[in-house]
Amino acid sequence: MSAHLHPDNNVTINPTDNESIRDVLAAFTGRRNFMKGSIGTAVLASMGGFSLEALAAGYVPSPTPTNGGIGFNGVPANIAPMTDGITVPNGYTAKVFISWGDAIGKAGPEANTHWDPSTAMTKARQLTTWGSHNDGMHLFPFPAAGAGGLSNVRGLLVSNFEYVDPGLLNNTMTYGTDVITQDMVDAQLAAHGVGVVEVRKIGGEMKVQRPSAFARRITGATPCKVSGPAAGHPMLRTAADPAGMTVLGTLNNCAHGYTPWGTYLACEENFNGYFGTTAAKLAAQPRTPHEARYGVSQGGFGYRWHEADPRFDFRENPNELNRHGWVVEIDPWNPNSMPVKRTALGRFKHEGAWSVVGADNSVALYMGDDEINDYIYKFVCAKKLNTKNRAANRDLLDTGTLYVAKFNADGTGVWLPLVFGQNGLTSANGFNSQGDVVIMCRQAADLLGATKMDRPEWVAVHPTTREVYFTLTNNSGRTVTDAANPRANNVHGHIIRFNENGGDVAATGFQWDIFAECGDKLSSNPARQGNIIGDDLGSPDGLWFDSDGRLWIQTDQAGDATGNYANIGGNAMFCADPATRQITRFLTSPIRCEVTGVVTTPDNKTMFVNIQHPGESWSGSFTSRSTWPDSGINGPTTQSANGAIKPRSAVVMITKDDGGVIGT
Repeated sequence: MSAHLHPDNNVTINPTDNESIRDVLAAFTGRRNFMKGSIGTAVLASMGGFSLEALAAGYVPSPTPTNGGIGFNGVPANIAPMTDGITVPNGYTAKVFISWGDAIGKAGPEANTHWDPSTAMTKARQLTTWGSHNDGMHLFPFPAAGAGGLSNVRGLLVSNFEYVDPGLLNNTMTYGTDVITQDMVDAQLAAHGVGVVEVRKIGGEMKVQRPSAFARRITGATPCKVSGPAAGHPMLRTAADPAGMTVLGTLNNCAHGYTPWGTYLACEENFNGYFGTTAAKLAAQPRTPHEARYGVSQGGFGYRWHEADPRFDFRENPNELNRHGWVVEIDPWNPNSMPVKRTALGRFKHEGAWSVVGADNSVALYMGDDEINDYIYKFVCAKKLNTKNRAANRDLLDTGTLYVAKFNADGTGVWLPLVFGQNGLTSANGFNSQGDVVIMCRQAADLLGATKMDRPEWVAVHPTTREVYFTLTNNSGRTVTDAANPRANNVHGHIIRFNENGGDVAATGFQWDIFAECGDKLSSNPARQGNIIGDDLGSPDGLWFDSDGRLWIQTDQAGDATGNYANIGGNAMFCADPATRQITRFLTSPIRCEVTGVVTTPDNKTMFVNIQHPGESWSGSFTSRSTWPDSGINGPTTQSANGAIKPRSAVVMITKDDGGVIGT
């Protein structure tokens, strides 16, 4: 995240003096006598006293991956002069699968009609094509006979589309001074949201099925039902929706999740950046504390939608802002179903929502709020999963208990319930209902004294042990440390993990550990060297476990192999062993892109990876930084014959040349 339209959320808007994760680690250091660690006293002091060995004492990690483990030889870092393409280990092949503007196969005369990037994207064309800036992604396999009951040759690939580059989309190099029209806004709204494509193995290779009855686009203008405690709340009512029950669209979906009953969870992150107003209106009515806590500002991120569409003028329509920042449940198997904003899960900058089923069929979802000094959350459903009746789980996410995490300096943690009437969440403090609590979720967590984190990003849960991992991508502005955020000026970030007490996903206590402090071993600054065993990385973001227990880690930094990343190189994807902490680089990416979103077929033999915003922050020409994916480096695309006109986000398909399991 480095461009103004793709913010790095590196300025805190948390007004509290709540203990931060760095404060916790500083105290943890003294308690565990970290100076006995093997890194050395001088280095420990420069790192804020962190010792991986001491911190891990008593913590039980997940086992080494099964079914071949991790057996590939890592690829070198993509350092300057950078390769503008995907590199994977010898014995693997990476091909472009589907890119922004490619037909999704929506039934009808345009089932195979792709966008011409030399023109401006239109709303009509975007509604039948792959959206912009793909991010979180999941594959829903079709049922199949045999072991596992899931198909390896047919499924629904579902992806978020986080944001847009208006210049590329509207085909202009002067967007900042252009007159904004409703047509421009509508085209951008159509590029957001979620896409569904059917994939099938044809001729020995996975391909997009065109046409398909399942192909679907959900956008920034698609009607979404509101459910849960905020449904109908006065703060969600607008002139266009006086009942407060139907919101138009889902925006800025970053990481994702899916449910054990087969639905997709789109997670709204930096929604605040789409809203703005005029200087005169803001002077007449300054920002409220609520608006400030969610980062609303006069100009937003520079989209300027409010200049053409009053829905995004937060002075004309102040409640519209409250209708975004939710987890949105989508049923990919029913193309006619309405997406549902599940408000019981709280409103904040959702980076993802990862579900896990307990031994007793309890269901919990883990979520991060991607802002410096914001929090980690958990939601436990009130009802158990019904494994025999899918319809019985339809509204499972509407009732339950929302918690926020408090990390302690002794390596334990507690989940603090965000429940109206408890822990000060009362009318005396501005909360008059559970609807208030979830709408003002950040303020509720502030009040309870949750631990401030270094930008919680993706979450992953081990497939058998239920061990939970979170990426804390970075916090370059941190000056005070604690146990769970152990490093001041945390440029490179770290990965934290925890086990629920008793292995119970509904537990209110947990034990935690730092999996890795990311960094550059070649840095002259010991505080930035990290303690990674294996290949260095920085700004960890995407995170996913395959079914064999391999942990896949993706990064999101500037991606130009300069400054603090001259040695680490551009963004990449790594594979890690949870037991040994060994980390090996599997994939390197094009220039100035983000590697984000990964999933495989059930047999782990075909992998899909999202590459977002190649060539970001271009100037002078659209391809001034990158020509990927249409350069031909990773196979042909729908536009290869026309040459590289614009860099485009795309899904990459990776297979092992011998047909084996990815990662072995």
